[in-house]
Amino acid sequence: MTGRTAAISVLLPVRNAAGTVAAAVGSMCRQRGADLELLAIDDGSTDDTARVLAALARADRRVRVVRTPPLGLVAALNRGLAETTAPLVARMDADDESHPERLAQSVAALEAQPELSGVGTQVEVFRDDRPVSPNLLTFASWLNSLTSPAALFADRLVESPLCHPSVLLKRAALEQVGGYRDVDLPEDWDLWLRLLERGHGLSCVPRVLHRWRDHDRRLTRTDARYARAGHLRLKAGVLAARHRGQAVTVWGAGETGLSLSRLLREAGVSVSAFIDVNPRKVGMRIDDTPVHPMSALGAPTGPHLLAAVGAKGARSEIRAHLRGLGWREGEHFTCVA
Repeated sequence: MTGRTAAISVLLPVRNAAGTVAAAVGSMCRQRGADLELLAIDDGSTDDTARVLAALARADRRVRVVRTPPLGLVAALNRGLAETTAPLVARMDADDESHPERLAQSVAALEAQPELSGVGTQVEVFRDDRPVSPNLLTFASWLNSLTSPAALFADRLVESPLCHPSVLLKRAALEQVGGYRDVDLPEDWDLWLRLLERGHGLSCVPRVLHRWRDHDRRLTRTDARYARAGHLRLKAGVLAARHRGQAVTVWGAGETGLSLSRLLREAGVSVSAFIDVNPRKVGMRIDDTPVHPMSALGAPTGPHLLAAVGAKGARSEIRAHLRGLGWREGEHFTCVA
């Protein structure tokens, strides 16, 4: 687009998605009441993507195409950000589809809550070849539950709390934290945490406005940055920045709690004790650290507690137990699994 600035810049990085990108772009071009431009960053596609994008740009002047060598997702996003000027930045993936009201509803949410710097939407997960896995449906249900800034902040270290391609962000906030970082970590979760740690509010529009495609080639399945080890490093980095030089208690002497505690120690955070409900672990010393039963917890007078148990239902049970003892989430304890 030339001669004017749209209200929303949509960033759509694409590589080898000739079969789905037209539907993705079309769903954004059909947004109701949204003054937008769409920048498709063709990140070194070798299939028919370039031809499909060129036809889409001819059909709708709001669509612009930038072709690059294969840079990778983060570099493509930052290249797109540099090419746009709108005060609001939306994301879209080349194999997803958005409801026509997605952007209008997201803008309305930002206007209704000025303290927010970004919102995602509730999502419907789908795939073309077989039913969606129960684990992914559970994850989507959790994402869809984070419809207040407080709920999202409380669960920010559990998993990535927003569906990236459903997000609308204020450009000023995005630029304040340095945009996307090309680090050996999930780039979207890294961005949400940097925004939240700087005091920017995030939330989820309580309506399903985005269809999120699952398939076997998704980066979350094929790229090591999205593996469990990267998740733990990301959590440990945020926690270390808050608690370096201090002691913490870790609820959970299982794989997650032990791995996280070792990363925290490496970063200068001491672990004073583990809490665990397994009677075979209680009374032991693991990594030279005592394991206590949950009955050892009383009033919140000791170190900050990290709830690091990922078993189904454990997080809500731990929260209920600690709140019953007068512990306040954020001040006295943080859920990290």
